[in-house]
Amino acid sequence: GTGYSKMLVCSTHLGTRNLDYRMKRYVFKRNKDGINLINLGKTWEKLMIAARVMVTIENPKDIMVVSQRPYGSRAVLKLSNFIGATAVAGRWTPGSLTNQITPKFSEPRLLIVTDPRTDSQAIKEAAYANIPVIALCDTDSPLDFVDIAIPCNNKGKESIALLYYLLAREVLMLRGKIARGVEWEVMVDSFFWRDPEEIERQERMAAEAAAYEASKNTMIETTGGAANDDTTGNAAGGGAAGTAAPYYEEGEEWTGATGGDWATASADQW
Repeated sequence: GTGYSKMLVCSTHLGTRNLDYRMKRYVFKRNKDGINLINLGKTWEKLMIAARVMVTIENPKDIMVVSQRPYGSRAVLKLSNFIGATAVAGRWTPGSLTNQITPKFSEPRLLIVTDPRTDSQAIKEAAYANIPVIALCDTDSPLDFVDIAIPCNNKGKESIALLYYLLAREVLMLRGKIARGVEWEVMVDSFFWRDPEEIERQERMAAEAAAYEASKNTMIETTGGAANDDTTGNAAGGGAAGTAAPYYEEGEEWTGATGGDWATASADQW
């Protein structure tokens, strides 16, 4: 279905070159580059199981979703927002589940982690406190104290985002909040991690584009459209034609109207 095509696009099926013996059952084969490919059928099954487990918890705040890796932080916050869970993005304070004097001490009924290796402290504490653990597991993830492993690529930001998106969608479907056959109006893109520098760059480019448009409009107004008036001829309209000439961005190829020598081009080609 659409879930599988989305998973392929987000390269959820691409594992790592290493394979933990406990993850063998989820691997379909190794490709010629030595990368283990994950069986997406099993990924989907495990996602469904995880969603059903999450639905059985009466108070959604008792579900804790953890991601120490930045790539999963936005997805974790979005999932928690949609299903009402508690998110822990960024640093995990040791003792959060075991030490009562920790400011953020909590006793969740279910823990969901993005990567068993980076979130190993959370898993270790869950083991002490008898809390079941659902984890996104790559082919090289250690499965100690993980109760439900969702086999997937947990390294790429698109893959992490998609899995949390599918999890949120399935939980809401099981709760009857959204209809089964209908496309969920939320986009996967909202779960993607965005690099602060990239956001800044996009905003700067948008501002520059807006400024350029504004300056172009003012120039057209000041020249009074004389540039487009052929009756003035080149001598009178020369200055105006020069100002209204198209802009060329840095790095853009300047191709003359004829492609030949610009000096020989006739006036009407300019």
